[in-house]
Amino acid sequence: MNSTHYTYFTLAAYFDIGLLKYLFFVIVMIFYALTVAANVLLIVVICVNRSLHEPMSLFMCSLFISELYGCTMLFPMIMVQLLRDVHTIATSLCFLQIYSVHSYSTIEYLTLTVMSYDRYLAICHPLQYHTLMTNNRIATLIAVPWFYGFLIVLITISVSSSLQLCGNIIHKVYCDNYSVVKLACSNTSAFNIYGLFISFATIGIPCLIFIYTYMRILKVCFSGSKQTRHKAVTTCTPHLASVINFGIGGGFELIQSRFNMNHVPNILRILLSLYFFVIQPFFNPLMYGLKISKIRILCKSLLFAKM
Repeated sequence: MNSTHYTYFTLAAYFDIGLLKYLFFVIVMIFYALTVAANVLLIVVICVNRSLHEPMSLFMCSLFISELYGCTMLFPMIMVQLLRDVHTIATSLCFLQIYSVHSYSTIEYLTLTVMSYDRYLAICHPLQYHTLMTNNRIATLIAVPWFYGFLIVLITISVSSSLQLCGNIIHKVYCDNYSVVKLACSNTSAFNIYGLFISFATIGIPCLIFIYTYMRILKVCFSGSKQTRHKAVTTCTPHLASVINFGIGGGFELIQSRFNMNHVPNILRILLSLYFFVIQPFFNPLMYGLKISKIRILCKSLLFAKM
């Protein structure tokens, strides 16, 4: 097939909804504003209250910042596309969106992995926790997901952007790397092998860490005191819920990318593809804000201080 240098991509998942596009625009804008407000609120609460300057709270703060980064790179572009009659995106903007979407998901996943390691130390090694969790180690555990996420996705995008393409139609409401790779004319076997290696390093190893840490936590809970079990449930429930929600969103995204979904209604396909990037940034601050009593109390005091 003949390859062409495309200056834009067409996002084919959008369809004509007439004046309803203004309603959807308002809904997306409100949801975006609520997501930003929830994450900013918890970041401010953690930063201004010294009692929350603990390792877990600092990791949560990093998580909320990554969610602000992810939703800010997705929502505004979706709102612009909703108001447009021709749903195209410049090639440079498409790869920028790919970079931000994939780096966000990588940073989010690795930060959740770091948080599981933190809970493992706090519950399984409580006496050595503060000795092991030094300031330098905390800074390293916060920085590594960001550095790795930005670097590995930059390398991946550099490889995929060099591919010769035989089409410019992406069947989604946003750009993603796998959709672009599927448009390549040349043999992508080498890229697929590279993708498997990166997937194991980025997804497989953290998954093993999740399994190991929670197996150890469960073992301590079953053999420990009632107080230990209560501490584990209180601090691990929001994190475990966040991990499960992340896994559900990742599963939807994997199904969307790898399997033929033409038999599924278009609106349902759009909702499934957005679940990963829309629900997670809204779900996490809500879960942590409601489940962790200290944060819940400080949020109330901050919001209703004047009253």
